[in-house]
Amino acid sequence: MASFVWLRSLGAGLLLLLIALVSRPCVAQTPMPLANWQYSAGEVLATYMGPVPDWRVVLGLGAMVAPDYPGAKRYMPEPAGIVDVRYKDIAFASIAEGIGVNLLHGKGYRAGIAVSYDFGRYRWEDPRLDHLPNIGPAAEPKIFAQYFLKPVVLAADLRKGIGGHNGVIGDLGAYVPLPITKTAFLFIGPTLGMANGTYMNAYFGIDPTHVRQPGLPTFAPRGGFYDTGIGATGVYMFGNHWLLSLDAAYQRLLGDAVESPLTETRTQLTADFIVGYRF
Repeated sequence: MASFVWLRSLGAGLLLLLIALVSRPCVAQTPMPLANWQYSAGEVLATYMGPVPDWRVVLGLGAMVAPDYPGAKRYMPEPAGIVDVRYKDIAFASIAEGIGVNLLHGKGYRAGIAVSYDFGRYRWEDPRLDHLPNIGPAAEPKIFAQYFLKPVVLAADLRKGIGGHNGVIGDLGAYVPLPITKTAFLFIGPTLGMANGTYMNAYFGIDPTHVRQPGLPTFAPRGGFYDTGIGATGVYMFGNHWLLSLDAAYQRLLGDAVESPLTETRTQLTADFIVGYRF
């Protein structure tokens, strides 16, 4: 009986699931300590309402507070926004997920290819980076998959930087959709990030050929698991078109990311809010 009530409540909130994915922020800093699944929360569940609309478009604005860079103590408020366009459950163009196609899609699953991005890292973002080289922006071709194994959504992706960090990054995650009311939904779950040595050296290493800050020794991190955490995303619909999205995430650095001389703290928090309009 409890399972039936949960599924009925889930069905009542599926409209929120259709638009929850678009409420992900666009900010000047990447990577960000949000759980990677938070950029598309709910999308894999959209087909539980039957055929999705031919077109879904959401625009929005808001604000975010995030660390200056991975491992930084300083936080900087920034504007955030969403632009998300979906054609059925086949193709998408999204600030959050990039431009991509669901090559496999059906009731409770999706998998495909996309091109996302990394904005890089710049010296002006934090005094601790003053004498380190910038990391330029990078396109990131990726493969991804999501599967709803009741009551949990499993998610994974693998990305390769073209330019910028030039590394390989992967994420594993899971989340549970929790109906709060008929117009409010919560998604919550863990994440685990991994990267190769090229990526780790770009963001956590100090090369002997670089002009170094005084007191920062040479450091060459190895690839492996570099962060874990937990995220929570809430979506509230008011009216037929307007929505409010709130994200929060806790990140804990792992392995050589913790040992890096650039890392001031291994734990970080991120929070944002977005007000969006669904056309």
